[in-house]
Amino acid sequence: MTDAPNPSRFPIWRPKPGTWSSTRLAEFAVDVASRGGPRCNDYDDLLAWSIGDSAAFWTALARHADIRWHDQPMVTLADTSFPGAQWFRGGTLNHAEAALAAAPALADASALVGISQSRDRMEVTWAELADQVARCRAGLIARGVRRGDRVVAFMPNIPETTVAFLAVASLGAIWSSCAPEFGVRAVTDRWTQIEPSVLLAVDGYRYGARAIDRAEQVAQIIDALPSLRAVVTLPYLDPDLAEPLGGSTTEVASEWWDDLLDSNAGASMAFEPVPFEHPLYVLFSSGTTGLPKPIVHGHGGITLEHWKALALHYDLRPGERFCWFTTTGWMMWNFLTSALLVGATAVLFDGDPGSPDLDTLWALAADEQVNVFGVSAPFVMACRKAGLKPAADRDLSSVRHLGSTGAPLPPEGFDWLVEQLGSDIQIGSMSGGTDVCTAFVGSAPTVPVWRGEISARMLGCDVRAARPDGSACDPGELGELVIAAPMPSMPVSFWNDEAEPDEVIGPAYRAAYFDGIAGVWTHGDWITFTDDDSCIITGRSDATLNRGGVRLGTSDFYTVVENFPAVADSLVVHLEDDVGGPGTLILLVVLASGYELDDELIASLQASLRSELSPRHVPDEISPIRIVPRTLSGKKLEVPLKRMLLGATAEQAASKDSLADPTALEDVEAWIRKRSS
Repeated sequence: MTDAPNPSRFPIWRPKPGTWSSTRLAEFAVDVASRGGPRCNDYDDLLAWSIGDSAAFWTALARHADIRWHDQPMVTLADTSFPGAQWFRGGTLNHAEAALAAAPALADASALVGISQSRDRMEVTWAELADQVARCRAGLIARGVRRGDRVVAFMPNIPETTVAFLAVASLGAIWSSCAPEFGVRAVTDRWTQIEPSVLLAVDGYRYGARAIDRAEQVAQIIDALPSLRAVVTLPYLDPDLAEPLGGSTTEVASEWWDDLLDSNAGASMAFEPVPFEHPLYVLFSSGTTGLPKPIVHGHGGITLEHWKALALHYDLRPGERFCWFTTTGWMMWNFLTSALLVGATAVLFDGDPGSPDLDTLWALAADEQVNVFGVSAPFVMACRKAGLKPAADRDLSSVRHLGSTGAPLPPEGFDWLVEQLGSDIQIGSMSGGTDVCTAFVGSAPTVPVWRGEISARMLGCDVRAARPDGSACDPGELGELVIAAPMPSMPVSFWNDEAEPDEVIGPAYRAAYFDGIAGVWTHGDWITFTDDDSCIITGRSDATLNRGGVRLGTSDFYTVVENFPAVADSLVVHLEDDVGGPGTLILLVVLASGYELDDELIASLQASLRSELSPRHVPDEISPIRIVPRTLSGKKLEVPLKRMLLGATAEQAASKDSLADPTALEDVEAWIRKRSS
């Protein structure tokens, strides 16, 4: 007897016949074969080769991407140990040089488009971008910035931030950015760890119709960073700002952004050759518990990985337009700026995506003729719940790929996108993270999209679902998401995490990824692969709902609960029973306007969870809260809530400055006190 087919599982998008031959994937495959490599006729062939012979794959990719080596690498994979792999030993390059390589050929075309709620639209050509980077670079040199120095930016997603990043990278200095909506504590918890010498900052910004002044916060940040030598101010909220920002520390030079550039008109461009693993930027974990982890990414790994993802997985070409809604505090900003690596235009948005309404980003995609458009899964679900019809009064025909990340996209989200945008648009849900600044699993232009699923492993990513003993899960079996082989874009290190003499990585790095299942990178997500090799991510493995041996990810739960019109948002946590009982399953709901949590709604929620998940996953408690605590990048705080329920204070459970709404935990704390009384 065979299992009955699953009627809810079906492909919602398939590539048109002949698509393979017209893609950059095929161009790469032809190049590989012409140089004596294997003959790959489809994505499955390329994927199998990229995992089975990773050194040959990354060698071929670097050649095909025309990486500008200053010193040719002696060997692609010098040390295959995992952890501890060493990539492209002896090779030197510079990420900024790769990002600006298209400038001569595309001089008058748009490199950056900036859409802002704080000022008018801005467009920067490739020639202008190269000139501004050169002048910014010269200005930083004049202020003492050298290779290895840290330069930090308290700036939004605008062209000037990209200019500054590329200038810093060109010097071999090290970049880190925080969005200006971050609280002072969230910023200083990050940057005190890396001791920056220069701070670039805005005076404030507009979020929808609200003007938000950040001058006082910038002054506090300056005072908390004794390593600073200079602060450069971009008057973004108030163009007529009287004087540049500065704290009470008189030793710090304060000056204007325009002076940094204008004093170096005509500066020539140069690039510091750095080793493949030389730090490019430091990204930080969300910091919901303890200090945020300072994750160091290298020039070479990021350049290769982002070129691969954008050229081969998104099929981006010179002149096309790429936009992903992000802030500078999320790794998707770093991914967005890498559109330059393939000659594409990066369309930047700064402001409130819900102001004046949820149509704002859809209007941007239409007006700017965006080709690959990325948003978050929560945004898609919010549009669905609001009954939005984004294509009703505008032309979205330029959008050929709709990307989604930040959380698993439920099947209903796929349904809504197809219903609203049509079946010709590829829906590319992907999952990865700050840890690798890319995705492990995502889409490819020749791979079908199945409803509610992520299409494929990304090239070069040996992603597996593993049981606790490390053995491979069967298709359809839930397991830990592990990476079984090294990738060039895995972190170079954690900052100030020195390895012991007999170790290849530092203790914090090892604890984060390699103290779980032996011999593999354990990412902390639950994943299930299908017979078609697509996959489903069902939430963090440390927030699993394990009731009576039936394990479910939290995303399964949210799909059911948030499909109710009465529920605007929700948060679920399971408190285990130390003596082996079922424990306590708690559901918190944010009610939509006009609804209340009455007996009828509670009964309906219980019935749906019983029938759609399992009888064991009916909550023991359902309570209303005002707002779900989320990080600045939109992730729900499941684990911190669990810690609070087990006795931790809000301050112990999470840094309030890392939250989208710092008051959210106060509401949760009040609910816990009431629950305990």
